[in-house]
Amino acid sequence: MKKYILGAVMLASFAVSAQYNYRDSNMIGLFGGINQTDLNTSDFDTKAGTGWNVGLSVRGNFYNDFDMVYAMQFSENKFSVPTMSPTTFQAEDVDYKVQNVKIMLTPSYNIVYNYLSIEAGPVLQINGKLKYSSEYENNVINGTTATVKDLEEVSTFNILGAVGLTAGVRHARLNVMYQYGFNNFLGSVPEGPFGKSVKGNLGIITGNVIFYF
Repeated sequence: MKKYILGAVMLASFAVSAQYNYRDSNMIGLFGGINQTDLNTSDFDTKAGTGWNVGLSVRGNFYNDFDMVYAMQFSENKFSVPTMSPTTFQAEDVDYKVQNVKIMLTPSYNIVYNYLSIEAGPVLQINGKLKYSSEYENNVINGTTATVKDLEEVSTFNILGAVGLTAGVRHARLNVMYQYGFNNFLGSVPEGPFGKSVKGNLGIITGNVIFYF
């Protein structure tokens, strides 16, 4: 995971350095906020959870009323799965979390320059395994014979599509974005515990405050 993050940092640094030569049309920003993540799957039930985001963004003029936005975002995303304890037979919602880095390239159309814009584009997400509290690792996921620990191996590289709205003033803006995962986030989960291959796509809503300088 560390080598992936290092590579992402180098890529973002290159983008920032390349754009810095055009300071007359560009702004560099720092942002932070929250996200709500759900896993869209028909193989078992899930519930959305709330996580956090921090990152670096570069916005520059592209063509006429269009900007191009480069961003690198570090996030922790969470969702939960209803399970049954094998010892007490109590129903328990088990929280999963995954830390990741995202690289985003989103063209932006300025509806009102410096005040309101709409963005859409691709997102590359690089993440590690799903994490959970070890006390629940043997809980059985409702509707399956699989346990909580059977779900920890997920796809390391994920491609998402993003669409969002940014509003505010020149140096402080709020960005709200929806991201949907195109590939199977559960592609690395073994078939055995579930008795079949499972499929799930990420659905993420983010809200970030961006400070440009």
